[in-house]
Amino acid sequence: QVQLAESGGGLVQAGGSLRLSCAASGRAFGDFAMGWFRQAPGKEREFLAGIRWSGTAYADYVKGRFTISRDNVKNTVYLEMNSLKAEDTAVYSCAAGYTMTQLKDGSGYWGQGTQVTVSS
Repeated sequence: QVQLAESGGGLVQAGGSLRLSCAASGRAFGDFAMGWFRQAPGKEREFLAGIRWSGTAYADYVKGRFTISRDNVKNTVYLEMNSLKAEDTAVYSCAAGYTMTQLKDGSGYWGQGTQVTVSS
């Protein structure tokens, strides 16, 4: 089992950047595929990016703007977001799964989420 806690959300102007962090505690962090999702008001939750020892995966709509990384010493995964747009406004959540498949299907572990608001 793993516990996740996000931080780094806030208000940013369009075109700006923000870095989200997700600190993990519990089982061996390195065993998990880690990722980020978001959910905007009235919309379904959507996968953004995932990372495991074998590599990274990104949703097409964030490729080139968002970068996921992890620090297995600090047990933390990051999401660097650049060129932010008003439509990026959402609650961003960190997730963990034993496999990338489990991560993407949402059946793993979740953090509480952090609000990101992009003003236009």
